[in-house]
Amino acid sequence: MQANLVNLMAVSMRPICMKRAANPILAAMQQRRYASTLDADIVVIGSGPGGYVASIKAAQLGMKTVCVEKDPTLGGTCLNVGCIPSKSLLNNSHYYHMAHSGDLDDRGIKVSGVTLDLPKLMQQKTNVVKALTGGIAGLFKKNKIELVTGHGKITGKNQVTALGPDGSTVATINTKNILIATGSEVTPFQGVPVDEKQIVSSTGALSLAEVPKKMIVIGAGVIGLELGSVWQRLGSDVTLVEFMPAIGGVGIDAEVSKTMQKIMTKQGLKFKLGTKVTAAAKTNGDIQVALEDAKDPSKKENVSCNVLLVCIGRRPYTQNLGLEEIGIERDEKGRIPVNSRFQTVIPSIYAIGDCIHGPMLAHKAEDEGIITVEGIAGGAVHIDYNCVPSVIYTHPEVAWVGKSEEDLKKEGIDYKVGKFPFMANSRAKTNLETDGFAKVLADKNTDKILGVHMIGPAAGELINEAVLAMEYGASAEDVARVCHAHPTCAEALREAHLSAYCGKPINF
Repeated sequence: MQANLVNLMAVSMRPICMKRAANPILAAMQQRRYASTLDADIVVIGSGPGGYVASIKAAQLGMKTVCVEKDPTLGGTCLNVGCIPSKSLLNNSHYYHMAHSGDLDDRGIKVSGVTLDLPKLMQQKTNVVKALTGGIAGLFKKNKIELVTGHGKITGKNQVTALGPDGSTVATINTKNILIATGSEVTPFQGVPVDEKQIVSSTGALSLAEVPKKMIVIGAGVIGLELGSVWQRLGSDVTLVEFMPAIGGVGIDAEVSKTMQKIMTKQGLKFKLGTKVTAAAKTNGDIQVALEDAKDPSKKENVSCNVLLVCIGRRPYTQNLGLEEIGIERDEKGRIPVNSRFQTVIPSIYAIGDCIHGPMLAHKAEDEGIITVEGIAGGAVHIDYNCVPSVIYTHPEVAWVGKSEEDLKKEGIDYKVGKFPFMANSRAKTNLETDGFAKVLADKNTDKILGVHMIGPAAGELINEAVLAMEYGASAEDVARVCHAHPTCAEALREAHLSAYCGKPINF
């Protein structure tokens, strides 16, 4: 994946036997021998979306760049066991559902004898992951980024030591700057041990060997909804247990959340909201899950399932990085405090992505990686977190950016609302995908767009138009007056802006 790869499992310069990498580019590099001490302009710890993008940008800006990665493949959680494999399963399970549920029959397409080949479905997911992680390897090689495989530990304000699985030194890198991009890991559920077979995290849920007859999902946030959708489409009886009174997680607009719950209930998902999981135990091959009402603990019940999926969130991966030893204290959530230039209390050490404040999103980490490196090179550093979009890749998709109505009410901001249903959009109606709406929140006095919320077809793509508009301070009228191609679902977004601007959409 790059011109030079350090993978010595000890300081010794003798050749060592190395495990074959899954990617041929990495395999070829691992056959070479390197010194155990390196010099660099910047060391990036982690090769997830934030780390690999920051490494490439640094190399493009002329910095001698070293990336330290503990896993055998590049791309971090997102590419290996997160965003990418889950979207593969979401997309293909939707096709299966359309064919199996009679949806295609409603469109005049007769199919029969539809069966699921789960191993092939999983293989397609694996092929996508392999191609994309291999693509990063190719980008590293092209940009002459040096990869060191090992656990990166900061051993000085200008030094990183890469450690092997047994704790031995793989390499020591002396550097001008250090960028921590270690991401996050699954938050464990106390008292519910994960074995990734019957009691699984999001990682195990991406590779189940068979469709469970009954699945319980702890958590109805983004990950729980997406993975619950996958297995429900493939034939599982899925119930999502959520401590909060609404689904969708932090930031979702309440009206969108309620609409989403209605649509997904109609699809077959079941919800137990305002409910707490107190224990789970395997019994006679099944899993018994103890529940209680979040407000009234005296109300209890026991439910059983074949597979229990724990999706209660993620936590920063900041352990054993050598932070406290060099004077960097983490906050109460394990995050690394940084300033507006993403510097820690030690000016030569920076941090981005899931291990600092803000939403745990791949695209947020990517942007932070780029601007941090540009700042090191002398450029401006700016990011508007209000313009970072969120997407739930269910069907229909849910997407939003900016403030919700609840946010605006809490902050005492006068606002106006513009909505347009996809039922009235010609493209959505043509495609028989009319569930949902586009909703625009604008300042009542200035007409400036404050937030956009959607549930409907291609919402994850349409939200980027709203992000662009908000990034440049557009008003609802600005978007309403921009010509949109017809027929497209994007016209619903335009009409919602028109509704917010003057209260009078054209087609509804």
